[in-house]
Amino acid sequence: MSQRTLVALTTYNEIENLPALVDAIFAAAPDVELLVVDDNSPDGTGNWVREKSATLARLHLLARPGKLGQGSAVIAGLRYAIEHSFDYVITMDADFSHHPRYIAPLRASMNDHGAELIDVGIGSRYVPGGGVVGWPLRRRMMSKSINWYTRLLLRMRTRDCSGGFRCYRVAKLAQLDFSQLISRGYSFHEEMLWRMKRLDCRLGETAITFVDRVKGQSKINLYEAWTALRVIFRLSLSERFGRH
Repeated sequence: MSQRTLVALTTYNEIENLPALVDAIFAAAPDVELLVVDDNSPDGTGNWVREKSATLARLHLLARPGKLGQGSAVIAGLRYAIEHSFDYVITMDADFSHHPRYIAPLRASMNDHGAELIDVGIGSRYVPGGGVVGWPLRRRMMSKSINWYTRLLLRMRTRDCSGGFRCYRVAKLAQLDFSQLISRGYSFHEEMLWRMKRLDCRLGETAITFVDRVKGQSKINLYEAWTALRVIFRLSLSERFGRH
């Protein structure tokens, strides 16, 4: 019996990347269904998905009224996977930073550990074989620092805690109380991993090469990074003292 997989993309002004990415995803994994969670992109991203989905049954649009934050957009995609009874949901960026060629090995990794089935598979930049292409030194140092900080404060063993290229086992994801999540921006990835660990989920990492976007503009900035540090510190209080 085949296991149904949803790929969830969050978009805001990704019309330069999305048409080619949709083709690449279905070429790499023709059995998946694809959900685009669009925050009312002014560049017409959502309109393109709406028109394309009329002739492509495996493509779906979840249109939101405005820019509500990446974290809440990913949550919307995860909830969709639960509500529609998928077995796996894969989250990835919509700018080719996460290449579709890694979908197959990431999904396969969920069952590659014998009796130790993986509940959250991470497309990891920081395990042997992984890497980053196109980032300046400042961005590399910021990413490495946030990951070190997360592992230290939240007692995580995974090397890549901040990457958004992940495969979740939906049966375990359905156990999560989404109302407890406090992140709305880029700290969402660290918080999700920490909360899944607290549900006794088994975490695994598969090497990927992250390539910085060529088209469009990055949404992360120093404010987002600083906010992520504050949220991770708040979560660390729960880790140590049971506070909420």
